[in-house]
Amino acid sequence: MKDNIVLIGMPGVGKSTVGVVLAKVMGYQFVDADLVIQEKERKLLCEIIEEVGADGFIEVENRINSRIEAHHAIIATGGSVVYGKEAMTHLKEIGTVVYLKLPYEELNQRLKDIKGRGVVLKDGQTLRDLYEERVPLYEKYADIAVDEYQLNVEQTIEKIMESFQ
Repeated sequence: MKDNIVLIGMPGVGKSTVGVVLAKVMGYQFVDADLVIQEKERKLLCEIIEEVGADGFIEVENRINSRIEAHHAIIATGGSVVYGKEAMTHLKEIGTVVYLKLPYEELNQRLKDIKGRGVVLKDGQTLRDLYEERVPLYEKYADIAVDEYQLNVEQTIEKIMESFQ
């Protein structure tokens, strides 16, 4: 197994929640890539998106994620990380990429305030459009896919850990 575990997936699948608990269970550090971006840019994600737009945010996200240094860490990424080729190449080099997946209907129920979460939506784009655009990218970069449908946090963590045995 590589040194780190990198969690990817749509907003609302629980990358941060699962990541924190998984890090505790495994004795790893926890890195929230969105918080790293906010710290480096000294702005909230929604402020960055507002200032530079969706494409500009993806460039910032790609630049910062392609430089993350971590050892024995669970890295929870933002949902749009898969748009950054350099970031994904780097994250695959330093870790095993785990795609946390959910059916669209379940995801739609979980996400109420999508804009307030710092989600990158282009003008006129719906959550379904975003889902259909990103799923093939998550599948492309994933070393392991974990279907979370009807699982709680503990069950998701068990499934992740089983995939490494």
